[in-house]
Amino acid sequence: MSYQTALPIADVINDVHRKKYLLPAIQREFVWSTFQIERLFDSLMRDYPINSFLFWKVQKEHVKEYEFYEFLRDYHERNKRHNPKADVSGEEEIIAVLDGQQRLTSLYIGLKGSYAYKLPRKRYDNKQAYPQRKLYLNLLSPSEEPELQYSFLFLTQQEAESSDDSHFWFPVGEILNLKELHQVNQYLIDHVFFAGYDKEKANFANLALSKLNQIIHLKPTISYYLETSTELDKVLNIFIRINSGGTILSYSDLLLSIATAQWQYKDAREEITKFVDEINEIGGGFNFNKDFVLKTCLVLGDFSNIAFKVDNFNKSNMLKIENNWDEISKAIRLAVNLVSSFGFNRDTLTSNNVMVPIAYYLKTIGLPENYEVSTNYIKDRADLKKWLIFSLLKRVFGGQSDNVLRVVRKAIQEKPGGFPLNHIIDQFKGTNKTLLFTDEDIENLTWSKYGQSNTFAVLSLLYPSLDFRNKFHIDHIYPKSRMTERHLKKKGISKENIETYISYTDYIGNLQLLDAIPNIEKQNKDFDTWLAALYDEDEIRDFRKKHYLPNVDLSITNFIEVFNKREKLIVSYLKKLLQMETSSDVIQETIL
Repeated sequence: MSYQTALPIADVINDVHRKKYLLPAIQREFVWSTFQIERLFDSLMRDYPINSFLFWKVQKEHVKEYEFYEFLRDYHERNKRHNPKADVSGEEEIIAVLDGQQRLTSLYIGLKGSYAYKLPRKRYDNKQAYPQRKLYLNLLSPSEEPELQYSFLFLTQQEAESSDDSHFWFPVGEILNLKELHQVNQYLIDHVFFAGYDKEKANFANLALSKLNQIIHLKPTISYYLETSTELDKVLNIFIRINSGGTILSYSDLLLSIATAQWQYKDAREEITKFVDEINEIGGGFNFNKDFVLKTCLVLGDFSNIAFKVDNFNKSNMLKIENNWDEISKAIRLAVNLVSSFGFNRDTLTSNNVMVPIAYYLKTIGLPENYEVSTNYIKDRADLKKWLIFSLLKRVFGGQSDNVLRVVRKAIQEKPGGFPLNHIIDQFKGTNKTLLFTDEDIENLTWSKYGQSNTFAVLSLLYPSLDFRNKFHIDHIYPKSRMTERHLKKKGISKENIETYISYTDYIGNLQLLDAIPNIEKQNKDFDTWLAALYDEDEIRDFRKKHYLPNVDLSITNFIEVFNKREKLIVSYLKKLLQMETSSDVIQETIL
């Protein structure tokens, strides 16, 4: 490995564009934000060092022995995060980037590409939430950010066109066409010097654009070392040494890189990243990642050591995972479909690791078809759902989760013939991971509020018979829009009670799960009025039982009594359920 003569950025970017520079399969994916890219360009303009690169020269006769990927040019936060696989012919040598991918991709996107990220308060599945943005430089004034000198920003075309006395947005990629200084001067003459800007701004524009031309075309900025070895093991060791010493590369990226290099028949990176995207689209959407899939592979592969360590991703383990990948991925997919049928999604599943034992159990029973709907597995599904909710509410996967996963896996192995919920609970008795609920624990559940991630889990315990394949909303029984000082005064609520009404509004005592259509129809109507208009006397009686409503006046003037008595009904039911006692029609006994 030797140090080479530094290269200008333009030369390297043109070779990236020609696919002379590629990424080896052991590389991770692009993770930099727009701000990191903007700061990189600012550093270049200020002559700050951006560290050296490490390239691997692969001779043309060896090119086809490895997998390579192209650089991302037009990054899209949802639809284009994965590098396309490179089509290498082996007719030319290539340069593979071992260290510096994030910086080089950032330069490529800034000079030749675009970056689309989600706008705030927009749904992640809304296509309009990801406008395309390109990198621009304000030629008229410095950055307003205290740590930056130059104002580089990713803007939409419409934003870039909104110039004023202090902003003229130059498309940074255009500098590739301004190779000579006279071309820079001509651009400034055409767009700045005769546009009416004052001398100070014109001078800044001249300095900024001339500097950008210099750092892109003239200054030898890309300093690099070149590795020429054809031994993959040596290259892999170099890569690990570079990337595992700090936090720059996440462990899951490193482990996936090693898996990719060691799988024989499948492309681990392609298989796993595609699979993560697939399971994240199930139901209402989830937020699984490569860490989750790799950890599940270790558990479902029945390896004794399931820690995230390079040693556990040795060649024999990787080949076992590859040989069982179809079964492992099917188990994960079935588990996600099952949990989705319980009504959970990315917002309400507060721990991904809780899914691992579910996938393991489904694998041990042979991955039955239609498990989530088959009448043969009604009790099994009920026990699995309890395990899921108990674990989420008790936060048993907080902190180090490996020991929990090992204990649950062993419990499943020891008790075939159904999901061993009670046996698992017994394994954690007396530990800080207990799944048993004290009276205090249950009382604390009633403090769950609308909008909190664990609230759905609590409510789903209260509605064990709901078919969550249908859409349900978390609904305020007494509408939040009615819980205002102005409205409550009109209803004759005393001043001392108004504060209580408002403070109680978002807690479990005023929340229910309601079918989407009735909830839309209910909107902000007074609860007792809506109920009387929709149901007859017998149906109202059933509604009370289903939603833990006490047999008292349900008008808003009686809200505090309804809230307090409903909360007691909920606590009584949860104690029977969570403390594993016989729940012999608790609701009916209490309400009637």
